[in-house]
Amino acid sequence: MSKNNTYFKVGLKSLKKCIGYSLIGILSLLWSQSLEAATRYGQQYCQKPGYTCITVKKGQSWKSLFPNDYDREVVQRLNRMSTNLYAGMRVAVPANLAQTNLIDLAPFPAKMEAKNYKVIIVDPQKLAFGAYDADGTLVHWGPISAGRDYCKDIHRRCHSPVGTFYIYAKQGAGCKSKKFPIGKGGAPMPYCMYFNGGYALHGSPEVPGYNASHGCIRMLPEDAKWLNTEFVSTGGSHGGTQVIVRPY
Repeated sequence: MSKNNTYFKVGLKSLKKCIGYSLIGILSLLWSQSLEAATRYGQQYCQKPGYTCITVKKGQSWKSLFPNDYDREVVQRLNRMSTNLYAGMRVAVPANLAQTNLIDLAPFPAKMEAKNYKVIIVDPQKLAFGAYDADGTLVHWGPISAGRDYCKDIHRRCHSPVGTFYIYAKQGAGCKSKKFPIGKGGAPMPYCMYFNGGYALHGSPEVPGYNASHGCIRMLPEDAKWLNTEFVSTGGSHGGTQVIVRPY
């Protein structure tokens, strides 16, 4: 056998191996994405009394399905999702949508023990945050997306830090990441509120109904703006508004 034939066979074998590894990687990514889509928060309501689930048809959108602004907000918050809809997606809807009170859907108690300072509770399991005033009253809540199990661009788990923290800095609508995308930075983080190093609460159009971030706490842009401008402080005896991130 000539050297050229030997080199060709070795090269062909290496090429097959590379293709195999690439295919495995693609299939793994697709499986991971499918798993995340299948475990969107709203799916759990499909079997619960008082709720129904609709299957999105081609061309339908949040606005076409729910023309009323308040109805649309209720459904999006229930599903912990603001991303674009696509055909085949399942969306949970309260059976009596017109009579549904948004605050009644909150996955947090209406009252907690008063601490004499404001608290934001973030729950990666319930995919939601709750804002409590100094008297311990829940004044606002909304959907979130915390750090995901694995981030392929940094090759590790990227869960959000769990524990008790305090907001130490915040910026307005122009806030941007200094780290992501990797090697570039510049990812929009409107109304960011930093609570632990580079980790922040911030607005995002990508709140998909499951944990999908690099570790920051994504929330609806309007929620981030409200917290940033109407609720959160960075001073005081505790150094800033308290943030409690519950375990996964």
